Amino acid sequence: MALKQVSSNKCFEGFQKVFEHDSAELKCKMKFGIYLPPKAETGKCPVLYWLSGLTCTEQNFITKAAFQQAAAEHGLIVVAPDTSPRGCNIEGEDESWDFGTGAGFYVDATEDPWKTNYRMYSYIKDELPKLINANFPTDPERMSIFGHSMGGHGALILALKNPGKYKSVSAFAPICNPMQCQWGKKALGGYLGPDASKWEAYDATQLVKSYSGPRLDILIDQGKDDQFLSAGQLLPDNLIAACTERKIPVVFRLQQASCFCSPCYFFIASFINDHIKHHAKHLNA
Repeated sequence: MALKQVSSNKCFEGFQKVFEHDSAELKCKMKFGIYLPPKAETGKCPVLYWLSGLTCTEQNFITKAAFQQAAAEHGLIVVAPDTSPRGCNIEGEDESWDFGTGAGFYVDATEDPWKTNYRMYSYIKDELPKLINANFPTDPERMSIFGHSMGGHGALILALKNPGKYKSVSAFAPICNPMQCQWGKKALGGYLGPDASKWEAYDATQLVKSYSGPRLDILIDQGKDDQFLSAGQLLPDNLIAACTERKIPVVFRLQQASCFCSPCYFFIASFINDHIKHHAKHLNA
């Protein structure tokens, strides 16, 4: 599958690059950012996938999160894809900020008119890793995932639905129980239809209850002053309760920080090194 390089910048002795490709899964052109640490010039490296939140593109994380120095130090390739298909000419795809363009929610849609293109779950799980492994010096056996908000939801469900695929998972202010919040009800209902039983396959709190696989250490940072926390959109307590019941290790840190709109990347940048270290511990073990 052909890759077109969009940009390349030297960064902490590695390279921050952006590529574009034609996605067979999403049936449109997609971009992703990839940081190649200095170690990638001489050997294979583990890969850490980042999933961004609502309205984001691949640019938000690679330009605002300040992760590259830690990734260089720990020898991690970091991949940051876009958050949805784009330019699919679907009626209504640009009508709201929390559904459609920039809001793929990392599910495989089953409802018209979304099901042809909106297959972000399979894109992240299968197509993108195959593309990365075929074109860059990766170790396919060492892979982890993390994300923010909608992307935190995506990271959690991908790790929980695919035991052993990812060595570790973490999230910043994730949507933990989308079946029970307005964002989730809108997205899951729109992409998957009105039968709520079908939504359980993309709800981290529900997936924890049936998780069976290798030990999965979860790290979550949440801003105390996050307006979406107080609005009941994130619901971390539900996930923590489910993890506690199933004895799944989860470290939940309520930080003195906000995490919404543009300021969220100040929050992410403040604690990104902890998350990189969390994953490096598992990926470099």
